[in-house]
Amino acid sequence: MELRHLRYFLAVAEELHFGRAAARLHISQPPLSQQIRALEDEAGVQLFRRGTRHVALTPAGVEFVKYARAALSQVEQGLDSAQRVHRGEVGRLSVGFITSMAYTYLPWVVTVFRQRYPLVELVLTEQESWNQLRALQEHRLDVGIVRGPVEAQGVEAHLALDEAFVVALPADHPLAKQRTVKLWALAREPFILFPRAIGGRFYDAVYSLFEKAGFTPVVAQEAVQMHVAVGLVSARLGAAIVPASVQLLSMPGVVYRPLNDRGASAQLAVAHASDNNSPVVPTFRQAAIEVISGGIDAVRAWRNETSRSES
Repeated sequence: MELRHLRYFLAVAEELHFGRAAARLHISQPPLSQQIRALEDEAGVQLFRRGTRHVALTPAGVEFVKYARAALSQVEQGLDSAQRVHRGEVGRLSVGFITSMAYTYLPWVVTVFRQRYPLVELVLTEQESWNQLRALQEHRLDVGIVRGPVEAQGVEAHLALDEAFVVALPADHPLAKQRTVKLWALAREPFILFPRAIGGRFYDAVYSLFEKAGFTPVVAQEAVQMHVAVGLVSARLGAAIVPASVQLLSMPGVVYRPLNDRGASAQLAVAHASDNNSPVVPTFRQAAIEVISGGIDAVRAWRNETSRSES
């Protein structure tokens, strides 16, 4: 028995007329009659009473209608589900993100993705970039939102944003009154910096700014997380060089000023294992890059829109 036999049977059962059923199925009547007869022979029961002017279901045919409809419905649901999986609309995705994403782009990324793919379960994990890359290599994560550039064997990374650095200053710092700051003007100031051991390429990018400015920074404190560094600036322990998106973190007693210095920038990338064939990965990657590439102005606009809709 084939699926087409069930479709043919239901068409005749609903039309109770072989001619109309054949027209509905876009086939001629004789082949339809032959297929129904073959179905009855295989089932070993008569499904229709055929008269010269009318067709009626037998009691066996009435019973079989319920199961034929259920079988076709199950197949259609299965095909729909399979197609959704293929399109990356259903499944489970483990996503790593750096801490600064939690108060910058991540809420919007998750909102956009869930609106588009409500049947995908997201499992979010906060991890440093280096830890995410290792987890991707070991297939403990599906996707990571990391600081770039990414150089990890077996990991494919897609640049989402190349953002400038800004300097976070105590609000009462003399340079806080300026619209932009030259880094060399802070040559004698203490800095809160990220440890080289875990900072990787991000650490190198920050230090290249100091090298181009012609001085070695005085390190007052090291901080692993962006929000910790900004908190220490608020405590007046020093200044900090942070990516522009960190300005979205509002901290009392802290101001952010663009740097006049040209040079290194901070990259955000969406990474995954090169051999990860999950169809959900590209759908998440597309949504994440779309949101992050808009920069902080887009996030601010989204926040404002969200606030208006909730009020």
